Amino acid sequence: MIGAPDNSESLLVPVLLASAGVLFFCMLDAVMKAQALAMGAYSATFWRAAMGAVFASALYLPNRPQLATGRVLRLHITRGVLTASMMLFLFWSLTQLPLAQAVGLSFVAPIIALYLAAPMLGEQITRGAKIAAVLGFGGVVIIAGEDMFQMRDDSSLLGIAAVLIFAVMYALNIILQRKQALVARPTEIACYQNVIMTCILALGAPFAITLPADVVQWTAASAAGVLAVISLILLSIAYSKAEAQALVSVEYTAFIWAALFGWLFFAEPVSAGTILGTAFIITGCIVSTRKAKA
Repeated sequence: MIGAPDNSESLLVPVLLASAGVLFFCMLDAVMKAQALAMGAYSATFWRAAMGAVFASALYLPNRPQLATGRVLRLHITRGVLTASMMLFLFWSLTQLPLAQAVGLSFVAPIIALYLAAPMLGEQITRGAKIAAVLGFGGVVIIAGEDMFQMRDDSSLLGIAAVLIFAVMYALNIILQRKQALVARPTEIACYQNVIMTCILALGAPFAITLPADVVQWTAASAAGVLAVISLILLSIAYSKAEAQALVSVEYTAFIWAALFGWLFFAEPVSAGTILGTAFIITGCIVSTRKAKA
C-alpha cells in the first residue's frame, strides 16, 4: 500500500492539488470540445489517450518499474475500461451542449458516488446524502428543463443523456480513484490508464479513427494528452493524501472554469438556468460532504 491519509495532516495541500487537477481537466475539456467538433468524438478521444500514453510512459518507464499484478492490475484495467467509455460519452456530449451546461449536468456525479459507496465501500447512506440527492436532481431538472421545454435549435436531449450517463460512470470512477491512489503511485496510474484506454479505443481503428488533419489537430491532441496526464497525477496525489469525502466538493470548481473557457473560446453564454441549476447541485454536494463527516 502506498499510504493512507493521516488525520492530523492539513487538508490544505490535497485540496490545492485536487483544485489544480480539476483546473487542468477543464482545460482538457475545452481542448477536447474543439477536437471532437473537428474530427469526431471517437477519434479525438483515441488520440488524446494515445498521446497521454506516450507522455505518461515517458514519466513512468525510465524507473524500470515492476509490472502491476493481482488486485492492483485489476483496478488499473477496470478504471481504464471505465475511463475509455465515460470519456466517449463526455466528449461527444461536448459537441452537443455548451461547455458550462455539460459540466453543470455532470455535477450530480459525486452525489451518485455516495450511493455507490454503500455497496462498494460498506458505507451507510446518511440523511444528508438523501437531501443532497434531491437538491442535485432539482438542479438537473432546472438545467435540462431549458432544453426539454424550450427545445431550442442548439439544444440536444441526446447530449443531456450522454452527459448524465457520464456522470454515473464518473461517480464510480471517484470510488475507484480513491482505491487506486492507495495502492499505486501517480505515474503508474497515469501510465496504465492511458495505455489501457488506447488499447480499448484502438479496437475501433478500422472504421472509427481518423488521423489528425493538420498541425493544429496534432498539437491539440498532444496538448490534450499532456493536460490529461497532469490532471490525473495531481488528482492521484490528492486522493492518496485525503479521503474522497474531503475532496469531492472540489470537483465543483469545474463549473467556474467551464463557464470561463466556454465563454472565452466558444462564445458560449452562461444562461441563468444553468447558473441556478448548478447552484442547487453544488449546495447538495456541500450538504452531502458535511453530513458525511458528521
